[in-house]
This record gives sequence, structure tokens and C-alpha cells, in this order.
Amino acid sequence: MIAVDTNILIHAHRKDASLHKEAVECIRELAENPATWCVCFHSLVEFYGVVTHPRIWSVPSTAEQVVDQTRAWRESPSLRILTEKAEQIEDLGRLAIQSKTVGPRIHDARIASCCLVNGVRELWTIDRDFSRFSELKARNPLV
Repeated sequence: MIAVDTNILIHAHRKDASLHKEAVECIRELAENPATWCVCFHSLVEFYGVVTHPRIWSVPSTAEQVVDQTRAWRESPSLRILTEKAEQIEDLGRLAIQSKTVGPRIHDARIASCCLVNGVRELWTIDRDFSRFSELKARNPLV
């Protein structure tokens, strides 16, 4: 199962993002394929926060645009939204210790933990920081 990270979702949504066309094509391939693909719930929340942020975008996305976008992705019958369980805190701690993750990068460890606990074999991301989690294969499909 392939998971898609926040940054690819952002590029797919924002027409003014530098890798917009490539990201749209990647998401389209996943959405039209019968194989299950997934997004962590936390990534969708982070996506909302980034694309609506007025200090990041001169014209941020509206709440309505974000809701419409996530609804469109959820219409893919092969998409699964991954959620966390309370027991996952142990796995998150283990990953953080192994990778020496501290500070804001704990959010990456949270995504990695969610993926691993849910059986994800590969995370599509443009963030090289995920290479610190050796148990999860991270790949940039936009290059």
C-alpha cells in the first residue's frame, strides 16, 4: 500500500505550486487504480492548515476549496484514510528514539508511525527527512 504525504497533496491542490502538474498526475494514477492507496488523517489536517495559511500563499485556499478537494480525493474507491490508535504512542516513541527525532520533526515521526502501524510499504513524499525512518520506504514520485 502506498501512502501520500502532505506535501504532494499541497502540490496537487495548489495550481501555483511548482510541482502541481506532476502531483496531479501522481494522485490521478493512484485514484484511478484499483490498488489501495492511503493518506494519514493527520496529513489531511496538515494539508488544510498549509493551503489556507495567509503567510504562505498570497491568495490562500478557502475552507470551501479544501473541503471540496478532500471530498474529491475521498471519492476514489481505492483511497483509505489512516487513523491513529492510542496504543500507537509506543511505536511513535520507538521511532523517535531510533531516528533521534526531536522538536517539530515529531510530526514526520507521527506520519511514519501511522503508516507502519497500518501496513504501508511506501510513502510518497518530497520531504527527504523521512529517510531517517529506515523501516518505511520514502520515495519522491515527482522527479
